Amino acid sequence: MPTTVLIVDDHQSFRRAVRLVLEYEGYEVVGEAAGGEEALRVAGETAPNVVLLDVNMPGMDGFEVAERLSADESAPAVILTSSRDGADFEQRIQASGARGFIPKAEISGPRLAALLQ
Repeated sequence: MPTTVLIVDDHQSFRRAVRLVLEYEGYEVVGEAAGGEEALRVAGETAPNVVLLDVNMPGMDGFEVAERLSADESAPAVILTSSRDGADFEQRIQASGARGFIPKAEISGPRLAALLQ
C-alpha cells in the first residue's frame, strides 16, 4: 500500500510539480491545500500518512499547522519545506512537532522516505 501524502503550498505550480515527482516515485497524493485552514480540513478528510507543508503561507503559517496536526493522537508525519534554508527555522521546526525539513529544491521520494523511517 503506497504512502499517502497531502501537499500544502500557496503556489499551485509548486503543488503540481511535487505531485508529479511523488506520484512517479510511488507515493499516492490524496489531496492538496493552498493554506493552513484548508490544510487542516483536508487532512481531516483524507487522513494522509504524510503532510508536506510549506512554512511560509499567508494567514496561518506552516509551523502553526504543524503544531495543530501533531497534537492529534493519530497525527500524520509532518514534513516542512521552504525555498529558504532550514537553518533559518531550526528552532521553530523542532518546536512544531514536525518530523523534519526538506528544502523545496530537494524534494524527492527518497528524501521523504529518509525522514519517515
